[in-house]
Amino acid sequence: MQNYPSNIKKLNDYFTHRIHWNENVAKRQVKPKTEIPSEQKTLHVARILNSRVSLAFQYDPVMVTFIKKQPLYSFDPETKSWTLPHTEKILTGLSSFCTIHGWKYQYLEDPGQLNRNPKPNPSVIPKSRKCPDVYIEKMTVLRYSPRTIQVYADCFTEFLNYYALKEPEEVTHAEVISYLLYLVEKRCISTSYQNQAINAIKFYFEKIAGGKRETYYIERPRKEKFLPEVLSEEEVRGIIGCIVNLKHKCKIMTAYSGGLRVGELLNLRAVDIDSKRMLMKIVQGKCRKDRFTLLSVKLLDLLRKYFQQYHPKDYLFEGVSGGRYSGRSIQNVLKRACEAARITKHVTMHTLRHSFATHLLEHNTDIRYIQELLGHTNPRTTQIYTHITT
Repeated sequence: MQNYPSNIKKLNDYFTHRIHWNENVAKRQVKPKTEIPSEQKTLHVARILNSRVSLAFQYDPVMVTFIKKQPLYSFDPETKSWTLPHTEKILTGLSSFCTIHGWKYQYLEDPGQLNRNPKPNPSVIPKSRKCPDVYIEKMTVLRYSPRTIQVYADCFTEFLNYYALKEPEEVTHAEVISYLLYLVEKRCISTSYQNQAINAIKFYFEKIAGGKRETYYIERPRKEKFLPEVLSEEEVRGIIGCIVNLKHKCKIMTAYSGGLRVGELLNLRAVDIDSKRMLMKIVQGKCRKDRFTLLSVKLLDLLRKYFQQYHPKDYLFEGVSGGRYSGRSIQNVLKRACEAARITKHVTMHTLRHSFATHLLEHNTDIRYIQELLGHTNPRTTQIYTHITT
């Protein structure tokens, strides 16, 4: 037991005269562990396979905390060693940590040199590989959306750094499979992300390197099927009722009453509001399609008040300094409104779109009509709402 006065009193009260104290043990003080002076601590950083580095150092809680702040860190309980991605940013951070805390920093290109104590040589540290410009240029020419270009570039960059010692053309089919197994088993990625990684790799080999499509095939995983989260009409009223700011209320109401995606909401312009036909025009939505959706009477009245107060120039909803409104900001607005309305469901902006479609279906709206309002190409995508309607 801990040597606390309260514990000693409880022991005396319970055992009374039956208690026997060993004074030699009771008075013995455990000497605290002597910490190794900072000048004796050394961090050994060794390059290992799959574009990662292994760290060897005397245990230090500050160092462990620093490692856990790095992306994609890993700890092997068998070898009791930490590994990190081999990137210039992480190596620079480790070197800066050692400089600040007075550690010795030793970088080893060969893991077998861990016990040879070579002198640090920063010139041998290779830089992290970046996505080739030709990859991004090709996607831009093919009119891929900026979001798709960013996702594909990130996936392919990670693939390049996984096989950092090879050129992409030297990577075999089996090695691509090995990389995908690493994503699934080590990174525990979703099937959607795995499909994005496959598409990013296939794009390079087929569109950039000119490889034949039939010679490069990877079996796709079966995607999980989840029912979307949906709010009731009362919950939607509660969320909108908790928003005081006029601009914020207009954004949430517009997204819900038109079933808009976040990007479609942020790209809306004043000319897209057709008050005579009571429609909103969605210009170049997902898959570069135009469509019309509903404009409710209540929303139109609120938008007129918004116009009189804010006078938007270009986009319907503009930031403080003008220009397109931030997607992250509108998500935060919805989050705060849900907290104020005491809604415990996991609600995102896309939840409003799911709720819009479900409420229309519950009011006996034809599913084909809902498909047109949502901009779905395949009616099977719209039919998912038949599983969650009341």
